[in-house]
Amino acid sequence: MDKSRRDFLKKTGLAASGVLIGKSAISHASDDDEKMTIKKVRPLGFQWETHDPFLFCVHHEDFFPKGNDDLGPADSLAGRNLGQDFIIKDGYRMYHGRKVPGFPGHPHRGFETITVVRDGYVDHSDSLGGKARYGHGDLQWMTAGKGIQHSEMFPLLHKDKDNRMELFQIWLNLPRKNKMVDPYYKMNWSEDIPVMEHKDSNGKQVRVEVLAGSWGESVAPKSTPDSWAADPKNCVGIYAIKLEAGATLTLPATEEGVNRSLYFFEGEEVSFNGTDIPKYHAADVIPTDSIQIVNGKTESQILVLQGKPINEPVVQHGPFVMNTREEIQQAFMDYQKTGFGGWPYNIPDPVHGKEAKRFAIHTDGTREDRVNGKTIVEKG
Repeated sequence: MDKSRRDFLKKTGLAASGVLIGKSAISHASDDDEKMTIKKVRPLGFQWETHDPFLFCVHHEDFFPKGNDDLGPADSLAGRNLGQDFIIKDGYRMYHGRKVPGFPGHPHRGFETITVVRDGYVDHSDSLGGKARYGHGDLQWMTAGKGIQHSEMFPLLHKDKDNRMELFQIWLNLPRKNKMVDPYYKMNWSEDIPVMEHKDSNGKQVRVEVLAGSWGESVAPKSTPDSWAADPKNCVGIYAIKLEAGATLTLPATEEGVNRSLYFFEGEEVSFNGTDIPKYHAADVIPTDSIQIVNGKTESQILVLQGKPINEPVVQHGPFVMNTREEIQQAFMDYQKTGFGGWPYNIPDPVHGKEAKRFAIHTDGTREDRVNGKTIVEKG
């Protein structure tokens, strides 16, 4: 077993592992039927608590400085706990990166990552030979299945200006029957993601990105084929909403049995069906009720996560999510033995050059390049 894998097994409390935050919450109850739509309001931490079929969500926002020749910060890294740098200093964190911020090679099994890059870039590399650079609204959907290693580095491509980085990473569980499928990833490029923009009755601007699922006639690009989201009956939806100051929007009702949460992550004040939601809080809502969102005096942003629950046991240890403890133990043994395909790079944190070109190379050798809003495909 190589040293990097041995070190990982010694520190299974990986900060990127997705151990769920505590369930502290502020409960709101009212005799008013409109307010009873809101089941619970709860504060958000670094890792956002989610509900089945989701495992957790993280919102990363870092204001990185100008980049250096190695695509890391052109800034002193003194005073940082490199390798475990999760405390914001000078506006940013290095996370597990030592030269380039991000998450060097690490394993996953039994679930999916959905990574939405709103600003900046992510360089993906994996143990099966996949590579990608994506950003500025692109979404990567990765099914870890029976096991994969990947790295997610944040190259600072701009040497002449600061490098802002913002992304969501959402962990979506896999049902038992799909936990050991072959790993697979796909790119949903930003130009292919439906965006609904309109003015409300008061002329205020509203913008909705349909990242997964559908909203009316707007349908997001497909998920990976073995995903819980691949079956429309599971009602998986991910929506990013931006509201101008004073704008209103109605979130349509969905089916009975769906878990639906609204995450108010940017802005000063907003209300859902008459309930005032504090800044940086989430609201769990009744799915069969429509939700009237009324924004306050500044621009606000909300992320919506919804889906029917898988309703199976969840046993999680670090980056492995299975149904039983025995399966978790097997995952560790398999990783120790195989490395989930090994690591075909000479460093744990590869980046993909200094040009801001978006591309993806898949495990079958197929290459996608994004050029002028179009995808150029070259078969492997």
